[in-house]
Amino acid sequence: MTFAVSTPRPRILVLLAAFNGAAFLPEQIASILKQNAVNVHIVLSIDRSNDGTEAWAMQMTQRDPRVSVLPAAGVFGSAAPNFFRLIRDADPASFNYVALADQDDLWHPNKLARACQQLQHTGAAGYSSNVIAFWSNGKEAVIDKAQPQQAWDFLFEGAGPGCTFVLTRQLALELQTWIRDHAKAIQPIGFHDWLIYAWTRAQGYMWMIDVHPHMHYRQHSTNQIGANTGLRAILLRATYIANGWGLGQASLIAQLIGLETHPFVASWRRGQRIGLLRLALNASHCRRRRRDQVLFFLMCLWMAFFLPGRGKTP
Repeated sequence: MTFAVSTPRPRILVLLAAFNGAAFLPEQIASILKQNAVNVHIVLSIDRSNDGTEAWAMQMTQRDPRVSVLPAAGVFGSAAPNFFRLIRDADPASFNYVALADQDDLWHPNKLARACQQLQHTGAAGYSSNVIAFWSNGKEAVIDKAQPQQAWDFLFEGAGPGCTFVLTRQLALELQTWIRDHAKAIQPIGFHDWLIYAWTRAQGYMWMIDVHPHMHYRQHSTNQIGANTGLRAILLRATYIANGWGLGQASLIAQLIGLETHPFVASWRRGQRIGLLRLALNASHCRRRRRDQVLFFLMCLWMAFFLPGRGKTP
């Protein structure tokens, strides 16, 4: 199945963050270069690795001019600062769209064409989608993130895996300027995709979450967080909320995107009991999935009554 997009073919800059990815990059990059109905250029930023990732990537740039590598920039330590560096230092000006890519997934041939079609059709500036998680034992599961967006979901969750994100050039350029201006302030952010989605929504841009998956999302022991499936994943995310880390990130994101004084945000941002109870009552506006709304409600109650250090501003 192919997707019609406007001619000439859209030019898409793919930003790929890598770290010790030599085992996965050949397959992943091949799947990106084989995208239908679009022209792609891949820019890699490589966190200092010890498995030959840098050497392989440099060889790839010699074999295919559609691949380039940013100069080494030391140790990032996690995906978020590596992606922030890509957005800051890559040049999207001559491209129609900017896409984000992990190093270890497999893109279906029509992934980017579908994203371009949906952005054109809906008028959205940002796109993400469901994915098919897969494991080495052959197990697969669709990860559904396409529930209806809520008034405040962007402060408490991302728009799906960042490796599905596609941004219009205008959005990418504005985001680049903002990240350059806030380079130091965003360093404590744990998940780049969460911040990108939040910033986009706060600017009044439309974001489209596609129900149709067009990539296989690899799951293994080194995933930073991985797919939201099974009891272990649910408990992991519940822990992020219950120990206050998630609320701290939400508070920081609200501050970064200029919403810290909004009455809704100000009511819970300092972590006081009454504010957390109010937040619990607004759970349906803070997460998209019904299951997650219930969990969010319960975790807000937990924090209100049992979390040590309650009342401190994150």
